[in-house]
Amino acid sequence: MNIAANPLAAALPQPPVTADIPPKPTASLINARTVWISDIHLGFRDCKADYLLDFLNRIHCDTLYLVGDIVDLWSLKRRFCWPAKHYQVMLKFYELAAKGMRVVYVPGNHDDPMRHFSGELFGPIEIAHEHEYVTADGKRLLIMHGDAMDAYINHSWLKRVVGDHGYELLLFINRWSDRLRKLVRRPYFSLAGLIKSNIKGAKAAIATYEKEALAEAKRRGYDGVVCGHIHYPALREEAGLRYANCGDWIENCTALVEDHQGVMRLLHHSDTIYWQELEQLQRA
Repeated sequence: MNIAANPLAAALPQPPVTADIPPKPTASLINARTVWISDIHLGFRDCKADYLLDFLNRIHCDTLYLVGDIVDLWSLKRRFCWPAKHYQVMLKFYELAAKGMRVVYVPGNHDDPMRHFSGELFGPIEIAHEHEYVTADGKRLLIMHGDAMDAYINHSWLKRVVGDHGYELLLFINRWSDRLRKLVRRPYFSLAGLIKSNIKGAKAAIATYEKEALAEAKRRGYDGVVCGHIHYPALREEAGLRYANCGDWIENCTALVEDHQGVMRLLHHSDTIYWQELEQLQRA
């Protein structure tokens, strides 16, 4: 993709190459048609609410999709954690919707009780179990959180327990790695994401998830799918179908953005801001 010719790309710096953290632009970053974010996990200690709040203050779009796991009810049940920034993120969603932005909330497994209110309004925010979206260039996309795909990923009880504890360890490592990087003025980097992407079992689970999400979209007559759930941002075309995963605000701090011409891209927004390289894969 020609970044220079893309109106979205022109507004942002590319990934930094220096050791120092570059200053952020002061103006709004994006004037987009639609933005998707997922897996925020408000109420969980590793939620990057400060980065997300900064992102929400810098965007302008017609529609904002919240693609599940916005509030982590599982974590809140184990240990109550609700910092001021988490509350401010919730208020920001209300503020954006009240000012005319369409905000559609598609709950996930960590905020599953909200699915009972599908088809209703939560203040000015729409709630939907799933949603259909038509891009500016006419593609019909299925919007879903994606936890239903877990049924295709076979794990024993022991592997699930080990996986949960292993993920907690990864986030612990990520938390301290981020603190050390800030001390030496290095930009945010998801060490947990790097480790996870190099674990054979995790890579196999991600591949299965992506395959089944695309198969579900195809079975139902869609041109692609936008989802979250696995904390692994991705955007590609495969066999004529579009697979888009928003990522998360625990490890990756990413959002999916569509401009008014129908071009979709992944944005990383932490203490550095840049467009992620698209995975351009064409598979038979």
